[in-house]
Amino acid sequence: MVIKLAALGDFVQAFGPFAAIRVHHPDAAITLLTTPPYADLARRSPWFDAVWSDGRPSWRDPAAWWHLARRLRAAGFARVYDLQTSRRSSRYRLLVGPRAEWSGIAPGASHPHANPGRDAMHTVERQREQLEMAGIRHFPPPELDWLDADLSAFALPPRFALLVPGASPGRPAKRWPAERYGELAAGLGLPAVVIGGPAETPLAAAIKERAPDTLDLTGRTDFAAIGALGRRAAFAVGNDTGPMHLLAATGCPTLALFGAESDPALCAPRGPAVAVLRHPRLAELGAAEVRAALAGLLAEEGFGVPDPPRP
Repeated sequence: MVIKLAALGDFVQAFGPFAAIRVHHPDAAITLLTTPPYADLARRSPWFDAVWSDGRPSWRDPAAWWHLARRLRAAGFARVYDLQTSRRSSRYRLLVGPRAEWSGIAPGASHPHANPGRDAMHTVERQREQLEMAGIRHFPPPELDWLDADLSAFALPPRFALLVPGASPGRPAKRWPAERYGELAAGLGLPAVVIGGPAETPLAAAIKERAPDTLDLTGRTDFAAIGALGRRAAFAVGNDTGPMHLLAATGCPTLALFGAESDPALCAPRGPAVAVLRHPRLAELGAAEVRAALAGLLAEEGFGVPDPPRP
């Protein structure tokens, strides 16, 4: 069994470990324990034989806990890879039973991630080291051809840029202002497509005020559609938020904007073409600085930033 409960960015950064576990256990039946938002994404992938979405029952729901406990104990798992490595997931070792080998940080784990500095590592390096300590040595790049969708309903322009102006609602300092995104979009020389959840629709509207050819897809894209957009976009610019990890993983040239709220050394998106621009007060970051960083990223990848539209 593999445990990965949330969140989207962390789930995407586990694609590599998922693939490595599958290769290391080619004949095993592998079950993923996760939560409902990520179950369909996991089922589309080639790494699991079964996906259980009841991995995070409420502490106030004893019946759900009883059901999960019985299910885990009855499954008879031979080995567990806990990639969530939280207090909650570590407790599941008691539910699985003592006979299962355990990779993680739970007390008594047979294959502990015994590095006291693990919390200072980027998620990707931390999970890789954890698996190495469990005996996994081969880490092939994860194949993502399954992460695609039909985009015909969106009437996309031939070339477009992706903007991801949202972030955690409880951490507004992680958001570059929508007005700045609008200023950036107005000078890109190609249409912008804004993605995010329904709560980000007002941000898309603010961007569209300054760049009228912007296409608002907020609330209209599932994870597969985001992956498909990433494959087709010229580039993406966005905040420290889950969809940026998905876009970066597809190979889309991705510029991630960070403020003081989070540390890119620990959680920046990873992919073939990713750059990070950090400013201690993200609200003060200018559109010109973002455009310059974007130009650097695209030049490095052999692309050019489109010329700004003529007045």
